[in-house]
Amino acid sequence: MKRKFNTLRWAFIAITLLTAMFANAQKAAYSTDNKTITVYVTAKNTNNKLTQTETLHFTDKPQPLQNEVSIFVDPSKTFQTMLGIGGALTDASAEVYAKLSKEKQKELLTAYYNKENGIGYTLGRTNIQSCDFSSDTYSYVKEGDLALKTFDISHDKKYRIPFIKDVLAATGGKLTLFASPWSPPAWMKTNNNALHGGSLKPEAYQSWANLYGKFIKAYEKEGIPIWGITVQNEEMAKQSWESCIYTAEQERDFIKNFLGPAMQKSGLASKKILIWDHNRDLMYQRVSTVLEDPQAAKYVWGVAYHWYEDLISGSMDFENERLVAQSFPNKPLMLTEGCAENFDPKFYTDWDFGEKYGQSMINDFNIGTVAWTDWNILLDDKGGPNHVGNFCMAPIHMDSKTGELIYTNAYYYLGHFSKFIRPGAKRIVSSASRNNLLTTAYQNPDGKIAVVVMNPTDKNIDYFLWIKGKAAKTTSIAHSIATLVID
Repeated sequence: MKRKFNTLRWAFIAITLLTAMFANAQKAAYSTDNKTITVYVTAKNTNNKLTQTETLHFTDKPQPLQNEVSIFVDPSKTFQTMLGIGGALTDASAEVYAKLSKEKQKELLTAYYNKENGIGYTLGRTNIQSCDFSSDTYSYVKEGDLALKTFDISHDKKYRIPFIKDVLAATGGKLTLFASPWSPPAWMKTNNNALHGGSLKPEAYQSWANLYGKFIKAYEKEGIPIWGITVQNEEMAKQSWESCIYTAEQERDFIKNFLGPAMQKSGLASKKILIWDHNRDLMYQRVSTVLEDPQAAKYVWGVAYHWYEDLISGSMDFENERLVAQSFPNKPLMLTEGCAENFDPKFYTDWDFGEKYGQSMINDFNIGTVAWTDWNILLDDKGGPNHVGNFCMAPIHMDSKTGELIYTNAYYYLGHFSKFIRPGAKRIVSSASRNNLLTTAYQNPDGKIAVVVMNPTDKNIDYFLWIKGKAAKTTSIAHSIATLVID
């Protein structure tokens, strides 16, 4: 008995020692020795636009002082994995792209999708049937065809499919593309109209569920892989454009009784299904209603959301998003749409435009979001085309008189994330000692660390970038965003 006890005791000691050794190895895994920090900056009232401004070096700094501002980074603590950052490839973007000269088309593709000479987008969203950012309202099936025998995507072959193929070529085929419907065909809806809300007729549930699979297979036949789908764009909004209303219970039942089984039956079970696809403010109620039903939840990969709740509240609501992340940690979060609504040329130079992107992206990533999708990647100088006059801003616009591309500061703010934080990157700890600086950080698959620091205030702020007893001092310029790459 004594021998057995001794054996157990030594086994326990050995496990304890191995655990401690592993923990110490984890802590010591990252060293700042021989590391340099390359700083890229975009700042108001300067010529800095994703501009490399300085190279920093770490020196000993065991304990930051209380009156010093610090950004604390800890690579040993990791969180979610980055899926990608990108923008929507709508009919509107495709039509404007078609009007560009070949030279400007190449410029646009490089600007968005080239990692070295652009901002390296890797994510995209497109529409199933028409949306507000289409020049007309259209359907893939003829009226009354519940069997979908007339299903045809010929409409998309004029502009959108060639455009997406060019984007795919620019990414070397490495584009994660998902699709969202704005409305079923008018005859499938209770208001018999693709616009102005209305709901899906019960007798059309199965046909509509089958149409998602038809869309995926038709696009993949064209050489365009579809990674996943959202159930419905903005499913509580009765819009003057394409829209369809679902209650939380209706979405839950549609997924578990129709859409989920239809995707499996079509051999598309690997395609991701995301729920909600609307604003953060009602996220928790909507998501919990669906995910607390195991039969619905088993088909759901993650949760899609937008940022437009600030139109009502005057500020972004991150609390509901945080509660969803905490309550359903196995269902990834994706921001699937955000833009400045109400087109105005003043936004070409308005610094608040880009800062809204920075504020959202830093908070969303720190909460746990795995992917971030801007709205239209390209619009004309009226904020369209749009068949209902719902004109919006994009990071890049086309000047219809000159054919030139107009770059807004939102493009550069987006680039501070997408260019330096790559798919597969792990979020790590990055914490500011003062709330007038916003920050997030990731370690990329190649080992490089990207720390984003945003200063939305009117004053320059000196701070230390601190990692495990080493630090480098720099300055965050007023109304700026910087990415510090540690290599």
